[in-house]
Amino acid sequence: MTRQVSALIATVVVVGAAAIPLAGCGGGGSSRSDPAAAIDALRASVPLRVRLKSASKPVRGPSYPLATVRPGQTIALHDAPGGRVVDRVGARTEFGSMRVFWIEKVRGDWFGVPVPELPDRRLSWIRHDPVSLELSQTRFWVTADVSEQRLELHYGNRVLDSFPVSVGSSSSPTPLGDYAVTDGLVGKGLGPWYGCCVLALSGHQPNLPAGWIGGNRMAIHGTPGSVGGATSHGCLRASDHDMISLFARVPLGAPVFIRA
Repeated sequence: MTRQVSALIATVVVVGAAAIPLAGCGGGGSSRSDPAAAIDALRASVPLRVRLKSASKPVRGPSYPLATVRPGQTIALHDAPGGRVVDRVGARTEFGSMRVFWIEKVRGDWFGVPVPELPDRRLSWIRHDPVSLELSQTRFWVTADVSEQRLELHYGNRVLDSFPVSVGSSSSPTPLGDYAVTDGLVGKGLGPWYGCCVLALSGHQPNLPAGWIGGNRMAIHGTPGSVGGATSHGCLRASDHDMISLFARVPLGAPVFIRA
């Protein structure tokens, strides 16, 4: 079955930037504005120089398999291939986005996927089922260097964008690890702290400051303030200009690698 699944993953369509409705650094609520219209407006504002042009040659470099839960379906999250069921989830996340998993590992007909329902560095396992899951691939991936306070957007072997970010403070450092984009939110309606938009991640911030009530979900988001330095509660903060460019292109499920 491993060969069959791997072959299927290798031949499914490669996706680009997804239409992403809806989470936040603290994970609270959803935008009350029309998310589709707001996302279209964000995309239209991306400068032409940073829009991805059709490749005249085959794209080289890594691609990452994704699994999207089909509408109306519910799937079980297991703690190991064939193991105990730890949760059941539907086609939409708690914030309203399509539920798209990054398939980080494959064992037989089981997919290991990072999910916010489990602690960081623990994969959930979902069984391959064509009725419930639609497979695809993306060549978009994100890296963030906490020491350099810099984020890069990749497409295969190409670096499409590179810009500075604020990172977590010494008391609330940005957790390192491998994550996936779970949700996208237009910042309007969430408050002034998130800037234009938010890409929520599958990870969590275990070192939140005392009295913090915003939740523990990790995210990459915009900011109305300055960028740079170790000043956040763990999220990665970018200027709205850079964040709009990132938000417009990164699909749900895309992997995000945060390193020191």
